[in-house]
Amino acid sequence: MNIVYNSSQYAILAFPAVRAFELVDKSSRRALFLQGSLAVGLQEAINGLSDDDRTEESVDSLLDEYCAGAAQPISFH
Repeated sequence: MNIVYNSSQYAILAFPAVRAFELVDKSSRRALFLQGSLAVGLQEAINGLSDDDRTEESVDSLLDEYCAGAAQPISFH
């Protein structure tokens, strides 16, 4: 597991062995695990942002779209 993005709102954890990402919404304490074509889509969407547009606000906005309605509450066991 590698932390590939970390802002005040979100973190993205990469799991290269299974080609997956976990999106963590820090403020709402929710997470979303993406694997396969969804993980590829996220990576392409982030890579598609131009260098000028790749700000914390733009990446967080993109992650808002991915997490909306799909992220699950984080629970500790």
